[in-house]
Amino acid sequence: MQENVRQLLKAIGENPEREGLKKTPLRVSSALLEITSGYKADIDKLFNNAFFKVDYKEMVLVKNIDFHSLCEHHMLPFFGKVHIAYVPQGKIVGLSKIPRLVEAYSKRLQIQERLTIQIAETLQKKLKPRGVGVVIEAQHLCMTMRGVKNETSIAMTSSMLGCFQKDEKIRNEFLNLIKAS
Repeated sequence: MQENVRQLLKAIGENPEREGLKKTPLRVSSALLEITSGYKADIDKLFNNAFFKVDYKEMVLVKNIDFHSLCEHHMLPFFGKVHIAYVPQGKIVGLSKIPRLVEAYSKRLQIQERLTIQIAETLQKKLKPRGVGVVIEAQHLCMTMRGVKNETSIAMTSSMLGCFQKDEKIRNEFLNLIKAS
């Protein structure tokens, strides 16, 4: 990977041997491996059997989960907030596992739409709740640094499964809760 970064530096007209760039191939390689570490994530180990039988029937919401990812089209960052809710059906998950799930899927080459679906479908599969709702708000550097160069746009995606898809009252409760401070 380091040799590829050296060649990339040369291709853009830089000298990879100049003082400020000598260690850049190593730094870029290390950063890229860290930023894409989600490929090594084992989702079952991530949950670590932190499922608990609880007779709780109301919505569980974790909002404002920060995330960073790389757009698979330009390999430029996109980042923002993820809001996740589910309505249990006899089983809950340890709250810290929800941001860990976001991290596992966001640390891959991604598109926001797929990231949203992966989070929702994994929670639905693992918890078997009455439903899951996921909303992601993100800023994409591929839109702000290049191309359209729109610095204020926010992309929003959602995935509503089960009761979040079928029951307008539950869906609206979720959407109103994520708007509240």
